[in-house]
Amino acid sequence: AENTALWCGAAVTMAWLGGARGRTAAAAGLTAVAVAQLVSNGLCKQVTDRSRPPKEWIPHDEVEDRPDSSSFPSGHTAAAVAFTAAVAPSWPRAGALCAVPATLVAVERVQSGAHYPSDVAAGTAIGLAGAWLSRRAPRLLLRLWT
Repeated sequence: AENTALWCGAAVTMAWLGGARGRTAAAAGLTAVAVAQLVSNGLCKQVTDRSRPPKEWIPHDEVEDRPDSSSFPSGHTAAAVAFTAAVAPSWPRAGALCAVPATLVAVERVQSGAHYPSDVAAGTAIGLAGAWLSRRAPRLLLRLWT
């Protein structure tokens, strides 16, 4: 899920194999990822300065590979949840398939010592909000302008 490569790959596959429904789902998913990344990494991480979990809590060697940025919120989780939640209304089966790696991303962020569980919970909330906003914003803007 590094640099949203997993979700970009999923979007390409959906667009290629899913016809019009796949293209709609892929576009919704990528838009939601962009919104979630903007909020989590572009805003929240810049205004919070939460350190990563203590190294002593992590019983494996991956602890040295953690990022230096703020721990709060989990941008990986925000992107994973945003993509999955935005895809599901257009293509429920693809959304269900995406839920598996999205869940694994969230669990891995805590297991690897990169985040506290609350960071992942906040990333989940941001992802859900990003999916909601990316799917509703066009209609909301049209209402404002008409």
